[in-house]
Amino acid sequence: MKFKTVPVLIAALATASGCEPQKPLPLVGTWELISATSTEKDSTFSTFDPNRKMIKIINATHFAFLNHAVQPGKDSTAAAFSAGGGTYTLADSTYTENLDYFVDKQWENHKFRFTVRISNDTLTQTGIEKLEKLGIDRIIVEKYKRVIN
Repeated sequence: MKFKTVPVLIAALATASGCEPQKPLPLVGTWELISATSTEKDSTFSTFDPNRKMIKIINATHFAFLNHAVQPGKDSTAAAFSAGGGTYTLADSTYTENLDYFVDKQWENHKFRFTVRISNDTLTQTGIEKLEKLGIDRIIVEKYKRVIN
């Protein structure tokens, strides 16, 4: 009986002292990529391709992304499909993806840390992709529009 009253007492004290619990960012849902840029050294360029569609699905513990050509192509490059996913953590606005699965195995088992911001139905994700053994070191900014809660 003593242990049940402790959480209630802590919550009451926090409310009485003016400390409101932080409301978590509403990341859970399905998001469609609407823009993407990459900065390498002193050069920033768009990496968004309107001929491809990418969605990111986030639940309470995992994320997954799927990317494919919008129109069927006549060669194997037009039909290329990319996908990946894993677990994530969220602390305030710091979103860290643990990439457990990816079509390119060299990317697996890496962590990617981002700052996320949600404004209305738009998720902006900014962070660094760095894989020394692949020579990748860039800042990325991706914007997604919510398609499903």
